[in-house]
Amino acid sequence: MPNLPRLRQLLALGAAALLLGGLAAAPSAVADPTRTGRPDMDVRFATFNASLNRATEGELVADLSTPDDEQAQAVAEIVQRTRPDVLLVNEFDYVEGGQAAELFRSNYLQVGQNGADRVDYPYYYVAPSNTGIQSGVDLNNDGEIGGPNDAFGFGFFPGQFGMVVYSRYPIDEEAVRTFQQFRWQDMPGNLIPTDFYSPQAQEILRLSSKSHWDVPIEVGDKSVHFLVSHPTPPVFDGPEDRNGRRNNDEIRFWADYISSPRDAAYIYDDAGGTGGLKPGSRFVIAGDQNSDPNDGDSVEGSIEALLEHPKVNTTVTPASEGAVEASELQGGINDEHTGDPAFDTADFAEPPGNVRVDYVLPSKSLRILDAAVFWPVSSDPLSRLTGTFPFPSSDHRLVWVDVRLPHRAE
Repeated sequence: MPNLPRLRQLLALGAAALLLGGLAAAPSAVADPTRTGRPDMDVRFATFNASLNRATEGELVADLSTPDDEQAQAVAEIVQRTRPDVLLVNEFDYVEGGQAAELFRSNYLQVGQNGADRVDYPYYYVAPSNTGIQSGVDLNNDGEIGGPNDAFGFGFFPGQFGMVVYSRYPIDEEAVRTFQQFRWQDMPGNLIPTDFYSPQAQEILRLSSKSHWDVPIEVGDKSVHFLVSHPTPPVFDGPEDRNGRRNNDEIRFWADYISSPRDAAYIYDDAGGTGGLKPGSRFVIAGDQNSDPNDGDSVEGSIEALLEHPKVNTTVTPASEGAVEASELQGGINDEHTGDPAFDTADFAEPPGNVRVDYVLPSKSLRILDAAVFWPVSSDPLSRLTGTFPFPSSDHRLVWVDVRLPHRAE
């Protein structure tokens, strides 16, 4: 069955349209004094692995049902301080019908935190995740069937570690594509460790450890495809490197998707549509890719498939002073760290230390105006939102990129 979008538009927008006696103006045309002066065609895209996952099914809904969950408050304040126009949240448990997404929006994002202005997202998108969905096969070769390691994506219950997209701009519901059920073996040149997985496992194993979504965002008369995912970390396996190989191919999926029709011809979505992104389309690839170009355990060249792609704009790399300070404090751990610490996005207290794994990568058709990682230095009062272990929000940092869309009609 195809994944049906879970979109909700604030009733206030519809009411406003009726009062005006005509069609409602798109949110991009509505003045927002909290946008720090950004013109309507300058859009801030962001990704944030917010660690809003919980150990048991239903726990996230319970936590978000009141406005006093301290972690959710910290996550919401980070969003309010950075004010993305379009935001991907990774590690947000999927709940059918969008209940958790709506509760986080109404009880946290729309409530000013510690003096920060509320942030309004009239639109959001959620869909099922492969995490916790049992495959019915012994995927980890432990002689037993069942448990989080035998799910299509690691998880103790269906939807754990899912994701949600929030947007100030309309989402083209009819054009959303999801690739949750795409089989790994259907990718040409895949890196499946065939000596590890049984023929039965290879036959059913899905590529996405969570899912891949193409979510078109309508900014005025322009469309930007928000290509979001959260590949598995390339660890927690054995010498067969099944997670590292899967991580590589999950990243490669987007590289093929944005390339030529020939490169993307093998791709099919959950509704039966085929092929990749239409040539000339604007896009932003976002998510916790779990791959650093210099450090960590990724298969060589994994994230480079995107960073070095001829259609991806990497003229500005998001950075922060806080990441540099954190790297210096780690001392010996970072003896193994070879990348520029200013670009790190995750605070990991094991070799090689902090890494760059969270990305917002626009197409070359979008001009990058500015970019940053929200990682305040310790002397900044806002460092209370990131902190050190145990983290008040997440061990990942929000990453944002401002892009300029062409103002002329096309």
